[in-house]
Amino acid sequence: MIELKTAGEIEVMREAGRVVAAVHTQVRSHATVGASLRELDELARQIMHEAGAGSSFLGYHPAFGATPYPGVICTSVNEVMLHGLPTGYRLRDGDLLSIDCGAHIDGWHADAAVSFCVGRARQGDGDLIATAERMLAAGIKQAVPGARLGDIGQAMSRIGRAAGYGMQNDFAGHGIGRAMHEDPWVPNEGRQGRGLRLRSGMVIAIEPSLMAGGGDDYAMAEDGWSLCSGDGSRTVHVEHSVAVTDDGPVILTLP
Repeated sequence: MIELKTAGEIEVMREAGRVVAAVHTQVRSHATVGASLRELDELARQIMHEAGAGSSFLGYHPAFGATPYPGVICTSVNEVMLHGLPTGYRLRDGDLLSIDCGAHIDGWHADAAVSFCVGRARQGDGDLIATAERMLAAGIKQAVPGARLGDIGQAMSRIGRAAGYGMQNDFAGHGIGRAMHEDPWVPNEGRQGRGLRLRSGMVIAIEPSLMAGGGDDYAMAEDGWSLCSGDGSRTVHVEHSVAVTDDGPVILTLP
């Protein structure tokens, strides 16, 4: 079932989105060479606590997860595309890091992800990140009443495919609101004019991911959470929570 949100409910989600944005800002500034992923997670916990927000991720246990999720952020490094655990790993010069964060206030959730380079960027990483960000912007542009979910996927995939990167469509976007994951599923690839028609009041998380090697295969790491590129190539993941309104898309996870 898809729940259409009221203006007041969307505003509460916007408050949760500001907390998510604050986490991203602070974590990014502290993600320097030598910092551990666990230290970044502890910083995110502190920011959420001070803002009076709860974590959408902590304790989350989907069917594919080996254990309840132990952190408040996902910290995915290099070949890890999604769901990287915040371990004691210390960041190195040239690492490609994706941070995914979800927070809730008064029972309403927001979710976003960013990718960036630690220290000196390796050749090709800037293009990989920029392509994912262009995909996300193109997908958000399609989040208007009357459009279809396939329009979002098609707008994103044509950019990623044209650049020669690999994509996966199993772990993609989703509805968000009273729960972190709600209907509908929001594909990273789709066909224009196909799929569910969008309505004002829907809120969706749009989250493309890319693999630099060009293949679409991925694998689960031994930790039972981290999804890695099948060929070991570097990866990125970006995301925003977006409200579909009569005035156009409203990004809820900006500062």
